Amino acid sequence: MDLFLGIDVGSVSTNLVLIDYEGELYLRPLYLRTQGQPITAVQQGLVLLKEQLTSEDRIRGVGTTGSARSLAGVLVGADIVKNEITSHAVAALHKVPGVRTVLEIGGQDSKIIVLRDGIVVDFAMNTVCAAGTGSFLDQQANRLNLSIENFGEVALQAENPVRIAGRCTVFAESDMIHKQQMGHSLSDIVAGLCDALVRNYLNNIGKGKEINPPVVFQGGVAANAGMRTAFEKALETEIIIPQHFDVMGAYGAAMLARDQTSEQGRETRFRGFKVSSQDFQNCSFICQKCPNACEVIEIKQGKELLARWGDRCGRWSVTETEAGCVPV
Repeated sequence: MDLFLGIDVGSVSTNLVLIDYEGELYLRPLYLRTQGQPITAVQQGLVLLKEQLTSEDRIRGVGTTGSARSLAGVLVGADIVKNEITSHAVAALHKVPGVRTVLEIGGQDSKIIVLRDGIVVDFAMNTVCAAGTGSFLDQQANRLNLSIENFGEVALQAENPVRIAGRCTVFAESDMIHKQQMGHSLSDIVAGLCDALVRNYLNNIGKGKEINPPVVFQGGVAANAGMRTAFEKALETEIIIPQHFDVMGAYGAAMLARDQTSEQGRETRFRGFKVSSQDFQNCSFICQKCPNACEVIEIKQGKELLARWGDRCGRWSVTETEAGCVPV
């Protein structure tokens, strides 16, 4: 089987997806915790994939996305490296043709993508405030002694959702504690939190955006039935949650890799599954060549410099003779 690999490396999770030429999943997607070690997470994912493949399966293209897409691209030898907006939009369009709005909430960031006639015309991201992200919901579920899997179902049992201040994680948690002390039921508080987080999302990320149906909700938080219901109530429209909603970034990256290699008719740059056992070193340094003081990141395999990025002027990206990181 000729296959295409998509890798989405984020701050919370690392996802790997294999698809065929038709865009159908070949294996069950891998959802791994990054745990602050993206290199290890990617290598672990490759090991797990290799165990499930036969000797006749071939990787014909690789795409990477996510906050550590450049790093992952260097590690595996990606044919295409794309931002999350493009990857999520491509995946959403494949799963829901005609989609006009994509709501995406991951572990530590949120984004909205506006499409018209299959083209991204607007988008916004929130990478500063954690309110409404998966990590915040995990934290609150733990504090309320709920499993995150049951969090949304508890919200659906609410009869009179309370109003929670959702513009900040600190205020939201304080307000929830206050509502508990006043004797409100757990389900009303959880539903109130979902409503508050949706208000925060629409007021900050969705502000000024034309949110038209069909609306697709993806990212790990889409598993929360309470958040889906809160969005439907706020937007007064159906919210579509596609299959494999939690790995749509990786899915889109795999599709982009398929298109890239098929259109150009060239061999993949994939370095092979041997990458999972190789030793890589990465470090960063501050360039002092100009007032920009860019943080330059470099990655090596042994003594071989594989790549550098992060410099605005491109000085370090194209220069291999200058010393970068100073050995400690």
